[in-house]
Amino acid sequence: MTVPPGTASPTPRAAASPISDAYLERGSRSYWRASIALLFAGYATFSLLYCVQPLLPAFSQAFGVSPAQSSLAVSFSTAALALAIFVAGFVSEGLSRHRLMTASLTLSSLLTLGTAFVPHWPQMLALRALVGIALGGVPAVAMAYLAEEVHPDGLGLAMGLYVGGTAIGGMAGRVITSVLADLVGWRVAIGAIGVLGFASTLGFRALLPPSRHFTPSRGLALSDHRAALARHLSGGLELPVLFAMGFLLMGSFVTLYNYLGYRLLAPPYRMSQSTIGAIFVVYLVGVVASPWAGRMADSFGRGRVLIASLVIMLAGVALTLLHPVAAIVAGIACVTFGFFAGHPVASGWVGRLAKAGKGQAAALYLLAYYVGSSVVGSFGGHVWSTFGWPGVAALVATLLVAGLAAAAWLRRRERAGAA
Repeated sequence: MTVPPGTASPTPRAAASPISDAYLERGSRSYWRASIALLFAGYATFSLLYCVQPLLPAFSQAFGVSPAQSSLAVSFSTAALALAIFVAGFVSEGLSRHRLMTASLTLSSLLTLGTAFVPHWPQMLALRALVGIALGGVPAVAMAYLAEEVHPDGLGLAMGLYVGGTAIGGMAGRVITSVLADLVGWRVAIGAIGVLGFASTLGFRALLPPSRHFTPSRGLALSDHRAALARHLSGGLELPVLFAMGFLLMGSFVTLYNYLGYRLLAPPYRMSQSTIGAIFVVYLVGVVASPWAGRMADSFGRGRVLIASLVIMLAGVALTLLHPVAAIVAGIACVTFGFFAGHPVASGWVGRLAKAGKGQAAALYLLAYYVGSSVVGSFGGHVWSTFGWPGVAALVATLLVAGLAAAAWLRRRERAGAA
């Protein structure tokens, strides 16, 4: 069926040719090109977003701000990203997925370069917020692209590789900035991340195959977006529970990482920034965890893998309460593995359950995901200042127990065939 010029189509439509009807099959050249391209996108997103996290103590010293105030360098970006993702998830239905993601990555890389030159704290926060806004065109659109273009049998692995890219970015951003901050200062460290983000954008642009199952829907009215939003929120509890899962997973994960540096810089550890940065190499377990969890979810069910991921995170939180550095590192590794196993399962599940408007559904999940990072991440600063690390661990454990209850409910719905 053809659509007359100027007429809005309420949902993305597939082209009629046999070629465009073909999904990206697991193992094919196009499948791996798409997976690697989105690995680049995931790397750039997380490295640009979280490169400042190990620098929070340095910001406290350079700008004379408290730990809770310093954490705003992360929270401003994630809060702005949450809002930008929500808007982008709807606007993206009328734009090229490839162009929107390329523009977002390019602009956020340039803004990160600008952050290296700010003289005052308010300017730092303003630029960090702009980085979050610029990145808004990547996460939800990437999830929607995978859900639309990849054959369902390979979606778990592809989503796992994308999230694995975010793990590489999260590790590289933290390690590179930590080491360079000790050697040449935090400004050069942030600038280097901006340059690497731009290089990743070029790789992404060159590799990503064009969309075959999505055509931009021009002229969508506000009522169309409201209808899509209502479908996702009122068509059963499964999607809203998955949105809440994003809040709990990201809120607990970021809070733990935000204040780890403060703990290890203080007595009795008194570590350097480079040593703390080396601990962030445990992010590499996320590179393994994400594709592994995707394959397990494809084979044994999403509910089982999600429950196991949360249990591993809880065990890791308990380990961080011990005093030996080896126990703390092991605990952080467990939390990281569990998070990067749980997140691709939950996000991929959203794409499976959303029958239409996958971009909007992904945007709602990521809105909750980054609100968790912003709200819980900043609140954790007050908990740290008042109760120290035991208070931070208790806050994170409470979130994870709530996540376990939600995951158990989703598992029951999955077994009943409703999810």
